[in-house]
Amino acid sequence: MYSKVVELNYAKFRGQFYQSRLGASMIWNGDSKVKDVRLHEGELNVMELLWFNKSLAAKDIAKIIKEYIGWEKNTTYTVIKRLIDKGVVIREDPGFICKATITKQEVQQIETDALIEKLYNGSLDHFIQEYLRNKELSTFEILALEQIISEQKF
Repeated sequence: MYSKVVELNYAKFRGQFYQSRLGASMIWNGDSKVKDVRLHEGELNVMELLWFNKSLAAKDIAKIIKEYIGWEKNTTYTVIKRLIDKGVVIREDPGFICKATITKQEVQQIETDALIEKLYNGSLDHFIQEYLRNKELSTFEILALEQIISEQKF
């Protein structure tokens, strides 16, 4: 039986859980080769659980997903198998313990790069200018951006 701590941790981020979207992800292996991986919304939902909890038994993932999304156990197991086949999740025995092999930050970076490439022809400065032009920034946000810019080396 999965613990209440896992359930509570899941409940804390479940708003993010439903905001996952279809996207491209990449995995960097030890040889610095890149493998393209497409993660759909359901796969990202399972990954959110693993990122938040570090590792979970597949049966616990299935119970949590059933409670919050309504998937049947076999659907969850199919998604986990696809994630294993794609190399973004590893399985350890005993207990079919699942762990992510790619971090959320790596996926966020890859997704951001893909978005900038797709919508702004790869131009980071164009993206930043357009994005910030439509935002009202707080003093704290402006100072944080200035700090990031000042740390860049020319």
